[in-house]
Amino acid sequence: MSSEASASGSDSEYNKRAEPLPAEQMAMERALDLARRGWGRVAPNPLVGAVVLAGDAVVAAGYHAEFGGPHAEVVALRAAGERARGATLVVNLEPCAHHGKTPPCTEAIIAAGVTRVVAAISDPDPDARGGAAALRAHGVTVSLGLLREAAAALNAPFLFAREQAERPFVALKLATSIDGRIADAAGSSQWVSGEAARDYVHWLRAGFDAIAVGGTTALHDNPQLTVRGPITPRRPPVRVVFDRRAMLNLGVQLVSTAREVPTWVMSSLDAPPSSVTQLERSGVRVFRPTTLRDGLRMVREAGIQSLLCEGGGALGARLLTPSPPRRAGRRWSGGLWALIHYWYWTGDYVYRNRQRRRARRQGDAGDGKRHAGSHTHDPGSVQGPQAG
Repeated sequence: MSSEASASGSDSEYNKRAEPLPAEQMAMERALDLARRGWGRVAPNPLVGAVVLAGDAVVAAGYHAEFGGPHAEVVALRAAGERARGATLVVNLEPCAHHGKTPPCTEAIIAAGVTRVVAAISDPDPDARGGAAALRAHGVTVSLGLLREAAAALNAPFLFAREQAERPFVALKLATSIDGRIADAAGSSQWVSGEAARDYVHWLRAGFDAIAVGGTTALHDNPQLTVRGPITPRRPPVRVVFDRRAMLNLGVQLVSTAREVPTWVMSSLDAPPSSVTQLERSGVRVFRPTTLRDGLRMVREAGIQSLLCEGGGALGARLLTPSPPRRAGRRWSGGLWALIHYWYWTGDYVYRNRQRRRARRQGDAGDGKRHAGSHTHDPGSVQGPQAG
């Protein structure tokens, strides 16, 4: 049996329990909370937290804090010391089994004498996966599946990027009034949200590779689109403007600061050449896609794995508008084939391994009852800085 099949089989293994062990569930919840502390600092690595249990007692915990630094499992095991021998390690992602910037976590787990590992989800990364099989080969019991949906929601951008190479993971953030508007009747209001919400947005921005707005929003609101919160991202997000007519000028902050913070503009082939030249001379990188989907493809090819769209209304509507499928069976979005993958971090993105997707497709074909908008699962929201 392949390592992938072994890991997949154990995914359902944990769910065969009538109820999860209370100590392990509490430990997984803590691991997820700890993992969030790496937000903005560990990408393109995943957010990972780990807890060491001796019986029902927590003896140590840790998280992946910095890209290139020790992984969560290693931090927790070092803190546990000899108490890790014979213990259970609870972690929100399958431990890695490869030599990257750090040695394999599986080696540290085996050396520490851990006898059982409980992981929420398998690692889909082609280089890092296979940790469950490596641990089992050394006599370590491995169970996967505990709080899998919460773990998948936490690392949705990471998981999506490893299964979809055609475009980045896209999240849409919109602040709306109680009647669903994003501005006042005159269109003159810059914010309809409060200070707490804006603080949260700065936290949210820190964890994305890029922040996007439409050209009209860039002109009217003149935003900076930088991170100015408690987290200093490891790499400042690229600022992306979907500006078909290349309307931006030197009076816009995104253009005047383009040599300090990377700014990209997506303009159509019909944009005035003089406007494009002016932007490029100002330090703006200009792309010439034929469609919005084509623009997202270019963004991904340029190295962006996650994109936070902050409006305005026209761009948000285009992202949410269903479009024909590019690949049968891939339903990554709130709308059946919309370009958006997660709406305000509480929507329909659910990571599914190959076996689960195959089962769902077979079910769709068998009863013919499922249709667009039939999703009922809500994996929950990723918390802001109040999570620690």
